[in-house]
Amino acid sequence: MSKLRIAVQKSGRLNEDSMKILKDIGISIDNGKDQLKASARNFPVEVFYLRNGDIPQYLKDGVVDAAIIGENVLIEKGNNIRVAEKLGFSTCRVCIAVPKANKYTSIKDLEGKRIATSYPNTVQMYLDENGVNANLHIINGSVEIAPNIGLADAICDIVSSGSTLFKNNLKEAEVILKSEAVLAVSPILSDEKQEILNKIQFRIQSVLKGRNSKYILLNAPNDKIDDIINVLPGMKSPTVLPLAEEGWSSVHSVINKNEFWEVIDELKDNGAQGILVCPIEKMVL
Repeated sequence: MSKLRIAVQKSGRLNEDSMKILKDIGISIDNGKDQLKASARNFPVEVFYLRNGDIPQYLKDGVVDAAIIGENVLIEKGNNIRVAEKLGFSTCRVCIAVPKANKYTSIKDLEGKRIATSYPNTVQMYLDENGVNANLHIINGSVEIAPNIGLADAICDIVSSGSTLFKNNLKEAEVILKSEAVLAVSPILSDEKQEILNKIQFRIQSVLKGRNSKYILLNAPNDKIDDIINVLPGMKSPTVLPLAEEGWSSVHSVINKNEFWEVIDELKDNGAQGILVCPIEKMVL
């Protein structure tokens, strides 16, 4: 049976998050230190450890069948590569930043200025959309020092916390795009490998649904059950079980973790007691 070849970043945060989700979907990888390729013990998958910037070309050429990669890299280098799934981790934004001392009002302030970046295609598209002409200096590596040494008037780079900009006396001026890790697919993919990818994607969706949800159990007086059920945005309908104490029931449901505190407040206002919230490892629908 053919093996699906999946590329992940060779090192760094995205590598760690990628290997974690593969582990969470039950794929065991035997990889040693500095290994460039490793096979799964229990699934028809080979993992290739590659430089992030090289992955889009490998996808285009069919050297790898799929990849866990930053969406920002695909936008810069991987036009026409299909995104099968957004993964919700390794989030960042691609931003234009200028020295803190500079007055900045709009993108028009960059007319005729020099911008240092590792994302020339992304920046150029943004400048063209806004009718701005600027000179791009392509730098592979740390671009934050460019304004301090007089090489550029502004930079464009990925930003997570913003601490690197702060240390280099820069401030965010424009957010060009927001990015997260995605599962990208080669345009050259056989039907047999597509079947393997479908299984992987199904497992990933189950893990992501679990990560984004919380299991909730609570006790409620029977005359408040209808009000409480109206608050709960569960999968279909909550489970309601009678308690030993007359006139009370236990209600079980699933809520979105992003709405957690708002829902808890409403439940308490509607008479819920003994609220217990548990993480969900996986959720298969």
